[in-house]
Amino acid sequence: MDQLNNKKHLFFVLLLIFLTLLSTACADKQQPKQKTNVTKETQKETTPPEGADWKLPISIPKGEFYMLGGWLSDTEVLYITNLEQTSSVYRYDLISGKSKLIYKSEYPIVTVKISPSKKNILIHSSPSSYEGMVTIIDKNGSEQMKQSFASYELDFEWNLFNESQILVTKFDEDWNFHLSLLDISKSKTVELALPQPFIKWIDEKNVAYLNWDKNTPTLFAPLIFRSIETGKEKTVLPEVIQFSTFPNLLMTVSIKNDDSSMAAYTFFDEKMKEVFAFSIPQLTKFSDWLVPFYDYAENRGQFITFKPLNSGEVDSYKEGFELVSYNIKKKKSDLIMEDLDNEPILFSPSGNALLYGNRLEKIIDLKTKEIYELIKE
Repeated sequence: MDQLNNKKHLFFVLLLIFLTLLSTACADKQQPKQKTNVTKETQKETTPPEGADWKLPISIPKGEFYMLGGWLSDTEVLYITNLEQTSSVYRYDLISGKSKLIYKSEYPIVTVKISPSKKNILIHSSPSSYEGMVTIIDKNGSEQMKQSFASYELDFEWNLFNESQILVTKFDEDWNFHLSLLDISKSKTVELALPQPFIKWIDEKNVAYLNWDKNTPTLFAPLIFRSIETGKEKTVLPEVIQFSTFPNLLMTVSIKNDDSSMAAYTFFDEKMKEVFAFSIPQLTKFSDWLVPFYDYAENRGQFITFKPLNSGEVDSYKEGFELVSYNIKKKKSDLIMEDLDNEPILFSPSGNALLYGNRLEKIIDLKTKEIYELIKE
């Protein structure tokens, strides 16, 4: 009897061990599936939604649509409405389809500029024809600074490397100009002595500009680098039509090998070493050149621009434009779309979409190559 009981006891012990091992094995087999699901979920959260997921067009809560102000994120844009003499700034969520009022101005808003980090917004409103009001808010509408400038027109350039600083160019009615450095962190402005009105930052303390001859009209100008602190300057390139600065990248537009029918786009790193170049047909205007609209997505090293099909005069050109993307890192180009108008474009933070149009009232999904209307006229 004792032997029988011992056998039963041994059987139950072995059965228990077997079931434990089986349970562990099943758990190990299921573990990779659970890890895969987490990975997919993470990818789903970080992958920007495509156009099919956007809720468009925008339903304007109050007033009339004026313009888009830009991207706050891959799923949120800023837009402005007008009602009589007042203007309002809204955030719009492309996924939920909801608008949120973040700022109301008692004066008409001329334009808005979103900071490089997307954390702050510059609002330029116009109390009168000879006064410009500059208000800095965060993306939730909290006011950071407000200052009035006596001017007929204003132009702004955020410091890409220290966005508490903004260059402000003030024009009078005769287009004479004065420059100021607006410092948000110190809530003050400092007058600057610079010879040209349109200035761009190349690093935190240095700027660049084209030194156009004020007395003699020319088609080219030398590109100058200048220190904000010391005023020391140097000529970097002798003949440039237009240029732009991006973090660690400078882009210039000039003429290709003295051939005025071709525009040469050249990209330089922070040491002024050429890293990429391409050329497209050149269109001429009455007194200068047409440089088609463009933008740059830093995270992808992707430059995008409109390209005319052939060279000639702007007034007689009717063939439309191709939207072409150039990968600076891989040194290759891709045709995105054909037969488009040359109008402003603005990359989303991920580089997957563009705001497009004279009021940035459309979105181009670069994956599906579809154009969506933000506003229903």
